Amino acid sequence: MQRHLKHIIILLLLLGSQYISFAQQDAQYTQYMYNTLAVNPAYAGSRGQWGVSALHRSQWIGMDGAPSTQTFNINGPVSNKIGVGLSIVHDEIGNNTNQNTYLDATFSYTIATSETNNLSFGLKAGGHLLNVDYNRLRNYRPNLSTSSDLYKKFSPNIGAGIYYHTPKFYVGLSVPNLLETEHFDNSGTGTSNIATERMNWYLISGYVFNLNSNLKFKPAILFKMIEGAPLQGDFSANFLINEKFTIGAAYRWDAAISALFGFQMNEQFMLGLAYDREVTELGGTQFNDGSFEIFLRYEFKKKTKIDLTPRFF
Repeated sequence: MQRHLKHIIILLLLLGSQYISFAQQDAQYTQYMYNTLAVNPAYAGSRGQWGVSALHRSQWIGMDGAPSTQTFNINGPVSNKIGVGLSIVHDEIGNNTNQNTYLDATFSYTIATSETNNLSFGLKAGGHLLNVDYNRLRNYRPNLSTSSDLYKKFSPNIGAGIYYHTPKFYVGLSVPNLLETEHFDNSGTGTSNIATERMNWYLISGYVFNLNSNLKFKPAILFKMIEGAPLQGDFSANFLINEKFTIGAAYRWDAAISALFGFQMNEQFMLGLAYDREVTELGGTQFNDGSFEIFLRYEFKKKTKIDLTPRFF
């Protein structure tokens, strides 16, 4: 098991020993269609009511030191045109060897393009805290030389997005992190160490097809583009039964296949589950039992009358 942990943190070892310049990717989600605020600030308030959501993802279950991610956000409208929110994303790898925490405030402004269609513009501002524990790295590379036992840096961040949505369709484009922060330069190792956070571009879209009065088909896509890394494409197909149960599948291009399940427990609570299985060589290893996500959303009751058209996104 320790051998596999060495593989998982090899990039961190490289960061402490030689010059590199790499493009750090944001955390990934299988249930991205429910976790939209984490990738597009223009989503804030678009559901027309205040809501709180949380997501936990365990990557590569069974692998010691595998990544895990947690997100929390709250958002809602303050007027017909303005939405606000707060988003927190935390991920770690290597049994807390490397920790990333993002805290952002979001703001959106919506223009009605018709009676039911809207175009929203979003901004977010906040910061990113990166912690790297060199003591844990030394367990796998005793000769690792650094000027301190802990690399810790807080860097500011801004992001932007645009989001067009109707009762049955949405499309959005966003860049959650516009500032390209450099890490590890002049870290005291005797060499130049640079890790650069690159801009991640997200393109998302989805549609609802009415198959009959009790069954709806909800396909969705997400493309993530970043300089220095392959294009990532996520494709999902969900069936909504009686507007309560969601069953579907997803495919991450050249990476994983997924099963999804959702349950609208009542007007306020919604539960989502997802399980991923790698289609790469990593998926066939004995120490990898796949990846798991759990999502929970709570929406506060509106003081005004309930919309005649239910919200699907």
